[in-house]
Amino acid sequence: MPKRFHPAIIALLIQIASTATAGTLMSMVTVHASLFEWAILQGLLAGLLSFLAKSPVWWVPIHFLFMPLVIITLAFDISATWYLVMFLGLLLIYGKSFVTQVPLYLSSETVNQALETLLPKQNQFTFIDLGSGCGGLLKNLARIHGNGSFHGIESAPIPFVISKLRSLFDSDYDVHWGDFWKHDFSRYDVVYAYLSPVPMDSLWQKAKKEMRPGSLLISNTFVIPGVAPDKSIQLNDFSNSTLYLWRL
Repeated sequence: MPKRFHPAIIALLIQIASTATAGTLMSMVTVHASLFEWAILQGLLAGLLSFLAKSPVWWVPIHFLFMPLVIITLAFDISATWYLVMFLGLLLIYGKSFVTQVPLYLSSETVNQALETLLPKQNQFTFIDLGSGCGGLLKNLARIHGNGSFHGIESAPIPFVISKLRSLFDSDYDVHWGDFWKHDFSRYDVVYAYLSPVPMDSLWQKAKKEMRPGSLLISNTFVIPGVAPDKSIQLNDFSNSTLYLWRL
């Protein structure tokens, strides 16, 4: 499958192809099958096509379960309004995750504690959290490090509003609405990211281009392909996080 296609487009094409194939196969056999049995066949074909397309492994069960769950849900005869409400709710919480392929991850308290020890104790510095969520990390670090200037950038509506409201009662940090890809990293001594595997190579290219010599890039959990970190810190939290550090 050409990599220029967005994963969501690939998933849609797989669902269309497997639906058409399952319908064709069902029309060729004389044995009557229920709608749910057709959905199971469609799911098996979709999972197989996902595997053959070399999609990430988690797409296989998603494709397999998608149509059967649609059929089961339709059987409950739920008003279409609820689907719209749930869709809008997810859009407000996760923003453009379907485009950026970066879901909403919240840093654990253990990550907070580890970052506290990595930041300068006396010298003035600037820090930015890329995709700062609800602002909990910024609030905690700003409370501990009075010598730092803390900033966050977030594009998901509800997390941004929550973090912005929190920052109004705490002048030690601020949060910006927007796309961090359009944000200049040269203003910061420390750049912290908790993203996904997908954008890490692009993040490294942007960091090399914009970050000042001596500044620090920290990634929670996700590595930069082909670039060994200067330091890694294994954390004992609920997701077994690891902090990866690169000194520019």
